[in-house]
Amino acid sequence: MKDVAALLQETDLEQIEDNIFRGQSHDVGSPHIFGGQILAQALHAASCTVPEDRIAHSFHGYFILPGDLTKPVIFEVERIRDGGSFTTRRIVAIQHGKAIFNSSASFQLRQEGLDHQIEMPKNVVSPDTLVDDRIIAENYADFIPKSLQKFLEIPRPIEFRPVEIFDYFKPESLPPFRNVWIRARGKMDDDIKNHQKVLAYASDYNLLSTSILPHQHEVNMPQLQMASLDHAMWFHREFRADEWLLFSIDSPSASNARGFTRGNFFTQEGVLVASVVQEGLIRKRRKK
Repeated sequence: MKDVAALLQETDLEQIEDNIFRGQSHDVGSPHIFGGQILAQALHAASCTVPEDRIAHSFHGYFILPGDLTKPVIFEVERIRDGGSFTTRRIVAIQHGKAIFNSSASFQLRQEGLDHQIEMPKNVVSPDTLVDDRIIAENYADFIPKSLQKFLEIPRPIEFRPVEIFDYFKPESLPPFRNVWIRARGKMDDDIKNHQKVLAYASDYNLLSTSILPHQHEVNMPQLQMASLDHAMWFHREFRADEWLLFSIDSPSASNARGFTRGNFFTQEGVLVASVVQEGLIRKRRKK
């Protein structure tokens, strides 16, 4: 997908019955459905069942089975509660008669209330002075395994400009922190639900790899089996996904073959608009 218009089109859903939707998959270069696609489509399925004046404020999901790229995904939405201020939905993504993803989402009326936030990291350089991570990856083309080359070659609808440049093929232990500027490629309309869907899609990038940084002296990325296990996201304030957002990530812990990561999204003006946490499988590949 070359831009965000293609992303919105390819993550759109067909309604086939009350509370039942069907979505198609797209190839990002991995052997299974990209987790960000399922996140975006599940959130979209839930939003199709709530009143227009309510927007998502939180979203929690578990990746249960790898998704099959060759088959459509069925999304079943359960209307858990329709309250005076909040609306709750449960969403299950199904392939081959089995759940591959289970999630819940909560939507809220826009309301006034107390307001504070943490500060954006200081001394982070502007995205205008940085380059796309695809250009950086070209410098390592000779060292990248064939299994990862396709992932890097396929056009992406999101642009990523990392602040810190890491060499994942160098045996150097680094602190588990990173900052990445992200922005959808192309202009979007003003529908906040589309901006939330795009950010949910983008939020599955860069998280789990941050938990590898302290362990590069032990193992490098091609030697690892990695997969998202669960993912939670909170939308604090309205934003535009087609304008630069700083994705500030840290990994507080890795243990028992799992890496735990957190991230905050800030506008260039320093406004905190969303937060995300994820835990994923991270272990050495088994020898065949």
